[in-house]
Amino acid sequence: MRASPASSTTTLAQSFTKKQQYSSVIDATMVETVKTGERLKHLRELMADPKYNVTAYVVPSGDAHQSEYVGTCDERRGFISGFDGSAGCAVVTMDKAAMFTDGRYFLQARQQMDDNWTLMKRGLPGVPTWEEYLTSHLPAGTRVGIDPTLLSAATGNELKAALNKNGSGELVAIPDNLVDIVWGNDRPARSTNKAFVHDIQYSGEARADKVQRVRAELDKLGVDGLVVAALDEIAWLFNLRGNDIAYNPVFFAYALVTKTDVTLFIDDCKLDDSVRQHLQGVMIKPYQAIFGELSAMAASLAADKRKLLAGETASWALVQALGEDSVKVDKSPVTLLKALKNPVELEGMRQSHVRDGAAMANYFGWLEHELVFNGGHLRLSEVDVADKLESLRRAQKDCVGLSFDTISSVGANGAIIHYSPKRGSEALLDINKMYLCDSGGQYLDGTTDVTRTMHFGTPTAWERECFTRVLKGHIALDRAVFPSGTNGYALDPLARLPLWELGLDFRHGTGHGVGSFLNVHEGPQGVGMRDAYLSAGFQHGMTITNEPGYYEDGSFGIRIENTCLVVRTETKFDYSNGQGFLTFEPVTMVPIQKKLIQAGLLTPDEIKWLDAYHDKVWQKVSPLLEEGSLGYEWLKRETSPL
Repeated sequence: MRASPASSTTTLAQSFTKKQQYSSVIDATMVETVKTGERLKHLRELMADPKYNVTAYVVPSGDAHQSEYVGTCDERRGFISGFDGSAGCAVVTMDKAAMFTDGRYFLQARQQMDDNWTLMKRGLPGVPTWEEYLTSHLPAGTRVGIDPTLLSAATGNELKAALNKNGSGELVAIPDNLVDIVWGNDRPARSTNKAFVHDIQYSGEARADKVQRVRAELDKLGVDGLVVAALDEIAWLFNLRGNDIAYNPVFFAYALVTKTDVTLFIDDCKLDDSVRQHLQGVMIKPYQAIFGELSAMAASLAADKRKLLAGETASWALVQALGEDSVKVDKSPVTLLKALKNPVELEGMRQSHVRDGAAMANYFGWLEHELVFNGGHLRLSEVDVADKLESLRRAQKDCVGLSFDTISSVGANGAIIHYSPKRGSEALLDINKMYLCDSGGQYLDGTTDVTRTMHFGTPTAWERECFTRVLKGHIALDRAVFPSGTNGYALDPLARLPLWELGLDFRHGTGHGVGSFLNVHEGPQGVGMRDAYLSAGFQHGMTITNEPGYYEDGSFGIRIENTCLVVRTETKFDYSNGQGFLTFEPVTMVPIQKKLIQAGLLTPDEIKWLDAYHDKVWQKVSPLLEEGSLGYEWLKRETSPL
């Protein structure tokens, strides 16, 4: 049913579930790994079966929509390998099993996988990508099998061409997912959760108006329609949200937008009367019917030399169904339209972060009291405190859950960049060790993502210097003023220079876009040394995180993260040919711990920035706190001038 915001929040909070963990856990001292010998044996037997006849099999991370985070039913790579981080690709041959992942997950992957697996540290010198591995490191004639729904069309076509060109092998589309067969009856069922309406008071724009804007972009591109496969793009376009993937308010569907019709491919079980009413004028067809629909359109499109546009997340299977002569695979116009937040969404991001800041103040005020004043160190675990933070966040107006699994890490666990504690093997908090907390909430009016690193005892001089250099990089990026259209590749060094001066660095991007009550990771914009960011220039209305860090394996991790809005700014001169200049507006309202700062390393301007930021945090957040409470007193102290 369609409910008011208050009652809707209660309903969603009950249904916005956590991810169910099925595999291994991480701890600095005790690690359980999944034994994969029998699973790999069964997989190889299937690979050798004449029905499939492949000598290598690829298991990507994503689902049929190329999602970064997937539902439990799609965690195939985690099942076959034991490694459950969000990024990685497994390649299994008859005698080897290789896992390709990036620097965020080197420690985690090595700890979670057993000896059957070789870790391929992507990005390090001499380490091939998984595509290069298939085309250049396997014997000639290798038949490479993959589920074509799990491979993007662009990657599938490139890989197929590369294998054929050098004669190293052949790419084979196998509709039967072999890992699913190995998984058998233990594989979780696909979610049947209901989709729900995202009211215009939060979205700021009607569904019909969004469709018209998409059609205008299609006219510019000279195509007859758009196949939408990315789940967050579908949710944005239809002003709907769901609960099919933990922490990501999306639902399983495809969409097709033409000059005359709009079709949503979604299973009937996901629709109630309020959603059907909301979708009046939209044709509704079963989720899997997209393949037959595209196949039926292919002949007439080819005959008339017309094409549909398929976004970059469209699978190889979708493009095969349509026929390569009838499709153009390129960036979906929805990607950029969604990234440019309207005034309602921008204000929603500001307000949701203020309420989120109140939850964080209450959390750190409580945590400090428990650890320092109540003698609770070596009693509270990483999971205990993460659960406490979740309860405080859910108490805030319009909060429906978390935006990702909380990274609550003490000491050495903080060096595992995407560490997430699991009950039964987590570490205990200790006031003599640094504590890194990366967390966020899903609110009806926005999505939050914030990281703070704290020390509740006496930090060492080295810890303080590392923290201060991370802070200097954070401030440098925050204060940047740049022409509209500048990309995040160009801005990334600002956040790294204070670390580079000592020969230090961090192995992850410096910033990512954030959705509006959508995925916590959103493109196309980002800050980092990725080629994808070269063509994704910043525009007013985008969001971005600012999160430099530093990590010492076996000792500690540091990260300081604010979510920011990309906004226009006035400059004395304008050499941008009328495009204007931009800067970042931090909307995260959480103090940065002064105890960890070496003030002598900061310039007067940096100190001025910190004091101004803390004053803003106090002015925004303190009215939401009970005067005299632990959170109020903590916030008052932590936002005082340096």
